[in-house]
Amino acid sequence: MTFDFLFRPSHTAYLKRASALLEEAQMARIEHQAAAEHHSALARMYAERVRRLENELYRPPRGAEHGPADVLADDRPQLYSLDGNRKPGLTSAT
Repeated sequence: MTFDFLFRPSHTAYLKRASALLEEAQMARIEHQAAAEHHSALARMYAERVRRLENELYRPPRGAEHGPADVLADDRPQLYSLDGNRKPGLTSAT
């Protein structure tokens, strides 16, 4: 009599539905964890790309074949950045 209420037809349907919802939630958690790992890898890839592009744009010329080496840092193009070092008025389209 103690657990008879669990085996009534209405409770059996509820337990089946709760079990299905639990499985669905577990699958969603796994899918979102996989997506988070993917986005984390993309963020690392883009950070590396930014580093390479900044090095390409801002490194000083290596020799006379690249022209005069008296180019000032302020004369170089500025990349879009989130910090306050960006020149005002520049957009990502320039």
